[in-house]
Amino acid sequence: MDAIAQTASIDTARSRTLALAAAGFLGLFIIGVAGFANIHAVHNAGHDYRHSMAFPCH
Repeated sequence: MDAIAQTASIDTARSRTLALAAAGFLGLFIIGVAGFANIHAVHNAGHDYRHSMAFPCH
């Protein structure tokens, strides 16, 4: 493997890792905000969405 192909492979792996980490943090943030919100409208919107996706929450 030449240097250019190796660099491209490393960049692709870093890009995938960054994308997975960002998606994970975004998902945890959304669940945290919707699940622990004091504002009932925000909590109910998240609650209704979980039920619409057949995700048990209680």
